[in-house]
Amino acid sequence: MMIAENCATGTLAPYQPSSSAPWDRSRAQHLFRRLGFGAAPETLEQALSQNPAALVDELLGQAAALPLPGPPEWSGWSTDDYDDFNEQRIEQYLEWTVQWLGRMHEYGFREKLALFWHSHFATRFDTYLCPSYLYQYTTLLRQHALGNFKAFTHEMGRTPAMLIFLNGVQNTRFDANENYARELYELFTLGLDNGYTQQDIAETARALTGWNGINSPPFCNPITFVPLLFDNTPKTIFGQTGNWGYDDVHDLLFAERGEQVAQHICTKIYQAFVHPEAQQDIVSGLAQTFLNHDFELEPVFRQLFKSEHFFDEAVIGTQIKSPVELMLGMLRESRLPVSPQRLQVTGFLSAELGQQLFAPPDVKGWIGNRDWIDTNALTGRWQSLDYFIFQAYQFHPQVLVQLAKDLSSNSIDPYEVTHAVVGHFISGGLGEPADYERAAAVFKWEVPQNYYDAGEWNLNWDTVPAQMAFLLRHIARLPEFQLS
Repeated sequence: MMIAENCATGTLAPYQPSSSAPWDRSRAQHLFRRLGFGAAPETLEQALSQNPAALVDELLGQAAALPLPGPPEWSGWSTDDYDDFNEQRIEQYLEWTVQWLGRMHEYGFREKLALFWHSHFATRFDTYLCPSYLYQYTTLLRQHALGNFKAFTHEMGRTPAMLIFLNGVQNTRFDANENYARELYELFTLGLDNGYTQQDIAETARALTGWNGINSPPFCNPITFVPLLFDNTPKTIFGQTGNWGYDDVHDLLFAERGEQVAQHICTKIYQAFVHPEAQQDIVSGLAQTFLNHDFELEPVFRQLFKSEHFFDEAVIGTQIKSPVELMLGMLRESRLPVSPQRLQVTGFLSAELGQQLFAPPDVKGWIGNRDWIDTNALTGRWQSLDYFIFQAYQFHPQVLVQLAKDLSSNSIDPYEVTHAVVGHFISGGLGEPADYERAAAVFKWEVPQNYYDAGEWNLNWDTVPAQMAFLLRHIARLPEFQLS
């Protein structure tokens, strides 16, 4: 699947609806897909009655004010608290996965951001194994999702999940381990070969020593700083010499290389939420906002999501949906009810398609976009969506009927119904009239043509759940459906 180059011409100036760029269902759905996992018809109708800038403010305000989920019973457990650690930790891992998927479905943007940061500050549960560490890690992703990036980075480096995943617990004055120091610069803040040297990495590793308090049972307790294992000698980082420690590293990084940090992070934000091919002038504008606000993330997101650039037609439908976006988007946009079982299946199918929560492939996280699609993955995506469509048809047929009625204003014209349903699920609709003709033929199914010609058919017929299921299955197999 080919994605067109970034042809957007809009700037970071606030978006003002016009005849050439109207505030319509397509742009509203674009906003909800990028800031979450899509929206049901009634949410879109409400959005269209609002000013888009005010709606962005509302969505970001809700995300910033969203309380953290209450800690589970096991949030502070050590291995001494388990009857069977190997079995129970897997149960708790699955419990937390299902809970997160449920929160993504319900709350949208804050949890979408946490997922983005999970891929940025990647860790894998199978390296640290402790559910208490998993809880601390995901809490950190949520706490700082719209907060201060310097504080976020500072806290992430000493959270147990990261200390174990990137070998910080093995980094001592006797044997420095450079893994975290290297990724701190290469992936988390500066970008590959951008403003640092191998000597900076080595000296930074020495400054980060001492977080080693993990070496005696019971395990899964907090990891503590051990002064004896800290390298208490001068180091030179970014040309500055001193007896630097953990706090100093972050102060030096953001003071001496702030512009590089801003460019790298704003590029990643742009590529994740706008278009896989970054436009440098837009990124530079966001980076300046980031610097002007002392690395606060919320002003950057507000500027981006209110901009005419974000709402430019050329960026709508240009991102390949991740497996989680694909599954949750179908649930939200079809109104299919969620349940713990359905969310558990969502997690399983997403993992089968390459996005297992708390298990990104490596420290680079999920590459995303075109990396999600190959021949096998595409077939798997179709089959996974078939599961949800069949669930809707078998257990919630009236959900499909009501969806058709609401989207088409209860039309008795199968072409109007088809056009409305396609427009709801596919950003920007289909390219050619013949594409709609094929979709309409699928929707009309085995109902004889004379019933349509005579105007006798309507959306109360008992054939409609099956007709909608076949249409959704057809839509889910179109290349355009894979795009957000």
